[in-house]
Amino acid sequence: MAEAWSPARTPVPAPQPARRPGPGPRAGFLEAARRKAGGPGQGPQPPLALVVPAALVAAAMLLPVAYLLIRTAGAWDRVAELLFRPATWAIAGRSLGLVAAVTATGVILAVPLAWLVVRTDLPGRRFWAVATVLPLAIPSYVGSFLYVVAAGPHGLLQRLLAPLGVQRLPDLHGFWGAYLVMTLFTYPYILLPVRAALARLDPALEEAALSLGRGRGATFRSVILPQLRPAILSGARLVALYTLAEFGAVTTLRYETFTWAIYVQYQAAFDRAAAGGLALVLVAAALAILGLDALLRERWRYHRDTPGTPRPPAPVPLGPWRWPALAFCAAVVLLGLGVPLGVLAYWVVRGVLEGSWWELLGPATFNSLAVAALAAAGTVAAALPVAALGARFPGFLSGLVERASYVGFAIPGIVIALAMVFFGVRFLGPLYQTVALLVAAYVIVFLPTALGPLRASWLQVDPKLEEVARTLGRRPWQVLAQVTLPLVRPGLLAGAGMVFLVTLKELPLTLILSPAGFGTLATSVWNSITEGFFGQAAVKSLLLVAASAASVMLILRREGEWQA
Repeated sequence: MAEAWSPARTPVPAPQPARRPGPGPRAGFLEAARRKAGGPGQGPQPPLALVVPAALVAAAMLLPVAYLLIRTAGAWDRVAELLFRPATWAIAGRSLGLVAAVTATGVILAVPLAWLVVRTDLPGRRFWAVATVLPLAIPSYVGSFLYVVAAGPHGLLQRLLAPLGVQRLPDLHGFWGAYLVMTLFTYPYILLPVRAALARLDPALEEAALSLGRGRGATFRSVILPQLRPAILSGARLVALYTLAEFGAVTTLRYETFTWAIYVQYQAAFDRAAAGGLALVLVAAALAILGLDALLRERWRYHRDTPGTPRPPAPVPLGPWRWPALAFCAAVVLLGLGVPLGVLAYWVVRGVLEGSWWELLGPATFNSLAVAALAAAGTVAAALPVAALGARFPGFLSGLVERASYVGFAIPGIVIALAMVFFGVRFLGPLYQTVALLVAAYVIVFLPTALGPLRASWLQVDPKLEEVARTLGRRPWQVLAQVTLPLVRPGLLAGAGMVFLVTLKELPLTLILSPAGFGTLATSVWNSITEGFFGQAAVKSLLLVAASAASVMLILRREGEWQA
C-alpha cells in the first residue's frame, strides 16, 4: 500500500467517534501516553532531563561570543569607526560572495554523488564511496598550497605542458582559486549527511510514484529530493559557516575575506578590540546564515505514517548513463584527491632523504588519532540532547539552542583559541594547557559537524515507535538506547566520522592550546611547510590521508552491516 507523506504542518484530522461502545484498554493507554508526551493537538513540552543538558551545551558554545564582548567593551567608538569604513563592507561582500558560490556548488556536486554511490549500480561503488569523501581529510591550507604548486604560473602542470607550447597557466590567486579549492575540500560536508539520509529512506514511496507512471527524474524531484532537504540544508550550513571562517586557504590564495581582516587586526595592528568587533560581525553573518536556513527549512514529516518495515532499495540501473556517471565521479576525485596526492607524491620522492625525522611520525600519529577519537566521542555526546530537542520538540527554545550551537563554527580558530586561553587561565586553572581543554575547544568548533547529520536522521525516525516503547514500560533512557539510537546510527556515525576527520587536520586550535610537547600530524605538517621542508610535509600529509581513509572505510563498513 502506498504510504502517506505530508507536511508536518498539515492539520491532523480529529479522531472520529468510536463505533464500538468504547475504546479498548490498549487504545486508552496509547491515547493517555500521547497526551502525556504532548501528542497531536497539544503543545509538546520537552522534559527537563533533555532541556537542561541541551541548554548547557548551548551556553558552552557561546563562550567565544562572551570573550568577544569582553574584549570590545569600552572600545565601541573605535570598533564602530572600523565597521563603517567602505573597505570593511567590500571585504564583507567578498566573503559572502565566496560563501554563496562554494555552498551552491557543493550541493550541486554532493547530491548526485550521494545518489550514485548509494542508490545505483555504479561500477566500483565502494571505491567511489571512499574516494569522494577523502578530500575532507586534506587540510585547506595544504590543499591551497598544493594547487598553487601544481596549477599556478610556472607550476608542475605548466612544466608538463611546456613541450606542447603552454608557457603560462592562469593565476589561481584571487576569487576563482579560493572558490575552486574551498569547493573541492568542503563538498564532503554535504555528501556525508545526504548519503546517510539516502540510506535511511524507505523505497516504498519511490516505488509507488513509479507505479503511477512517473519517470525516474520526476520521482527524484518530487519524492526523494524533498526528503533529503534536512540533510542537504545541514551540510550546506556547515559549508557556508566553514567558508565564512576559513583563513588558511584564502590567505594562501591572496583573497581578502573577513578572517584576513581579523588576522591583520590581531597580528599587525595589535588591536584586539577592533579584531573582536570584526569577529562579532562575523558572528552576526553566521546568525544571518542560520536565519536564512530556518526560513528555507519547512517542517515536514520524514518518517513513515503507515505500518511497515523499511528495507534497502534495489539499485537503480544507470544504463547508458553509466559512463557519464563514471566520468563525473572520476573528475571530482581527480580534482579533489588526485591532484593533491600527485603533488605530495612528487615531493615525497624529492625529499625522502632530507633528514632523520621518521621517528617523529609515531608520537604525532598516535596523538592525532587519540585526540580525534576523544573529540568525536565528546562532540557526538554533546550533540545528542541538542538534536533530540530540535527533532522532537520544535519551537522557539529548540531553535534558539540549535542556532547557538552553530556559532562556534563561524568564528576563526584563532579567536576560539584565545577565548579558551582567556577562560582557562581565569576560571579553569587545572585544565589549562591540558588535552581536556583542547578537546573542549574541538567540541565548540565541530559540534555542528555532528549535529547536522544526527538531527537529519532523528527526523526520519517515526516518533510512534518511541511512543509505543514507552507504553510498554520502557524508561526514557531505555527508549533512547534500545529504539532511537539504533535507528539514528547512520547519522551518528556520519557525524562522528566527520568530527574525526576535521579534527585530524585542525591547526590553529592545536597550535595554541596543545600541551607542551604534544605534537600532531597537522602541526608537524605546518611546521615542515613553514620551514621549507616540503618532503617531510608531504609524507605527513599522506599519513593524514591514510588515517582518514581508514576511518571512512570503518564507518562505511558499519553502515553496511546496519543496512543489511
